[in-house]
Amino acid sequence: MKHITSLALPLAFVSLMIAASPASAGCYADYKAKRDNPLKLHYGVLELPASACSAAAAKRVARQKLAADSWTLLRILSVFDDSGLSERKASAGKYFLRY
Repeated sequence: MKHITSLALPLAFVSLMIAASPASAGCYADYKAKRDNPLKLHYGVLELPASACSAAAAKRVARQKLAADSWTLLRILSVFDDSGLSERKASAGKYFLRY
């Protein structure tokens, strides 16, 4: 009986860790932004806090992050999870996860 009890605790721990893994999925948005004088445009991808994983919330977060570097948000194109990161990396270039 002691042998079975000693295995139960490690198995319970492993099960708990596996169950918790999917909850850590990231949230991201891709966007277009501009600067004036002279006009500059860029496409980028930014990471969002879990509490801002909607288009409306992403807009608020992106405006604040971009304004700190004198950029104006033009629009949020989409909000997505980790699975959409790799396909956007090349297009975003130096603005991939910069903000």
